[in-house]
Amino acid sequence: MTRDLLRLIPAAFLGVKLVTLAVNLWAFPRLTRPPGPHPARARVSMLVPTRDEAHNLRDTLPGLIAQGAGEVIVLDDGSRDGTADVARTLGARVQPGAPLPAGWTGKAWACWQLAGAASGEWLLFTDADVTWHPGALDALLHAWDRDRPGLLSVFPRQANVGVGERLLTPLVDDVLLSFLPAPVLRIPHRTASAANGQVMLFRREAYAASGGHAGVRALLLEDVALARAVKASGQGAMLALGRDLISVRMYRSFPESVRGFGKNALPMHGGSRAALLGSWALNLAAYTLPLLRRDRPLIALGLLGGLLVRRITGRTRPADLAEVALLPAVPLLSLPVFVRAWRRTVSWKGRRYAQGAP
Repeated sequence: MTRDLLRLIPAAFLGVKLVTLAVNLWAFPRLTRPPGPHPARARVSMLVPTRDEAHNLRDTLPGLIAQGAGEVIVLDDGSRDGTADVARTLGARVQPGAPLPAGWTGKAWACWQLAGAASGEWLLFTDADVTWHPGALDALLHAWDRDRPGLLSVFPRQANVGVGERLLTPLVDDVLLSFLPAPVLRIPHRTASAANGQVMLFRREAYAASGGHAGVRALLLEDVALARAVKASGQGAMLALGRDLISVRMYRSFPESVRGFGKNALPMHGGSRAALLGSWALNLAAYTLPLLRRDRPLIALGLLGGLLVRRITGRTRPADLAEVALLPAVPLLSLPVFVRAWRRTVSWKGRRYAQGAP
């Protein structure tokens, strides 16, 4: 009986994920090539919070500037690698960051300052590691026209290059598409919210009504909290996939992935360490143990889910599809993330943030 239950639980877990993926294959919004320039793009302020991002800006800032927005502002938050000089040389307006006040995370404070410095009717926050391909801003604005939400956020396509970054980074797509059915995200209630801080487009009045980044100043997972605040203020919050128009290279090695995911793992589990532990154990039972037991049906369900995720995001190159073979090892590879997330504090960009008592 116990053995049957231990098999039934991961099978149900994988089954729910497959159903959600099937729904999202059909229903999840995607950015599409725009029919032409959008008339509102000159009224957009593109806002980039940075801290030691010179290496990323050299690659990403030219494409961002080429979008034709009314202004591009880079906030330099105490960088020591020449971030401000790179941004200025490439044609962005650089805003020096003020010292971090108590009770704020670095990113929330940087974005709040950017909002205050912007003059546009639209506030578009985007990270320095996000690549904007030709026509991306026009596509985003055309997507906004369909529903006119207070917030339109985008999950960029993962641009993994090295083996080390492929080990964990694809988890981002898996979590989004396996657990968040697109029709649920259209429910007006604040609990049915999701967003991605890598790309967030606000109408200025919606940003102000939600409280903006000041309202989520202490949160490491500020993007989801902002989406909830937007819905609570009576505005809509939408999410779309960037496909071939907006991409991101989040982490360039396995250690970078561990540090990045370790920062967000506990907030993603509602701040509950019990949920964190349960999540890891469930994934171990669903992906790793079936391989050890040679349970072919469960192995097949897991691999099918991985293939569907890549089909939805358009990551169908041979190297992207080959990542699916790593799925049985991911729970073991992610163990350092969960260990890091269990700590009282996490570090990011040279700062430490409290996570509460274990």
